[in-house]
Amino acid sequence: MPLANHPDPDEVDCLLRNAELRDAIEPYLDESISELDLDRLPTRVENRFLESMLAWEQAPLETVARWFQPVLALQPACTLDDGRLHDRLWETIERLFEKRIVLDFTDHLSDRELYTLIRRDILTAVVKRVDLPDNYVHFDCSASDDGDMWTWLTYYASDGEREAWGEDTGREPPPRRVPAHPRALPVAPV
Repeated sequence: MPLANHPDPDEVDCLLRNAELRDAIEPYLDESISELDLDRLPTRVENRFLESMLAWEQAPLETVARWFQPVLALQPACTLDDGRLHDRLWETIERLFEKRIVLDFTDHLSDRELYTLIRRDILTAVVKRVDLPDNYVHFDCSASDDGDMWTWLTYYASDGEREAWGEDTGREPPPRRVPAHPRALPVAPV
């Protein structure tokens, strides 16, 4: 007599976890989730997706400075000499990265400008604190408040991106320039 086909215990655990996640995410669902065909995903992949959705929905919304204990505060740049400012900047960059915060497109900024940007704009930014090991928050340090892409186009855009921007806007991109302050900042794993 043939033995009955018994499911793999890991598969059963995965299916049970899926049911838990679907129940937990239910109060947060809206029509946008219907655009995803979750039934076509392997259960492990669906579970990872549902876990990230649930983590996002339940994450606290707080300033980046409050992600730290004690709250991360930087003294004004004008109170620091260049050497101390450089050291404090790199200490801060490393601390931000420990919280999975990545600073992108910084090479056009001097140390003093980047320190000031972190103090004024990044530490005060209100962001959902999603506590998942592969979740990184990226801050585009080339962005301006008015949405002007000039800095990014000047220093960071590829030839293809510059060409596409020109076609989209009917304008010539700014002349390409080499950033004056190259840095090897920590980056999120790919």
